[in-house]
Amino acid sequence: MSLAACTRLTSHVVLLPGPDGRTGALLVTSVAGAVVLSEPYTGVDVVDGKVAPTRTSAAMVSEAYGRLLAMQPARPRVHIIYFEFGQSVPTPESKARLPRILTEVSALSAGEAVVIGHTDRVGRAEANEHLSWQRANVIRELLVGAGLGREAITIVGRGEREPAVVTADNIPESRNRRVELKLR
Repeated sequence: MSLAACTRLTSHVVLLPGPDGRTGALLVTSVAGAVVLSEPYTGVDVVDGKVAPTRTSAAMVSEAYGRLLAMQPARPRVHIIYFEFGQSVPTPESKARLPRILTEVSALSAGEAVVIGHTDRVGRAEANEHLSWQRANVIRELLVGAGLGREAITIVGRGEREPAVVTADNIPESRNRRVELKLR
């Protein structure tokens, strides 16, 4: 005997605030319509293709989904380390912050890191690709020195492809000469 014919296809979606308290927006669509969720704890029930707005609260979400939410992996901690023009040497300001970052790394029980190197758009793209890898390697070696296993570190070089600040070619931009370090 099959019970599939007796059940209704339902989905429940609730927009939660992020860890920083800010809330983005979410568009929920079905064959019968669409609803934009942009306030924390607003939601929709989608039943048989129909979208019905709902409202919950932090307490209701905690009661219904608290155990599931507690099982989520920790969000990565992100640090930005800036570099001198055309070099794989951190700026003096970033050098001053590195001891605090490395202390954080040494306190991770089973840490892992993603290290992403970037450059500005000055020079040839191939040279910038290489420089972004060099910058990521510098930070990887500092992490290894702080006790993080080399196998727990992923490095990537993005060259000039993912600027923090979009510029034309050959425009120096210090905010693009960086490494993004994501720890968890």
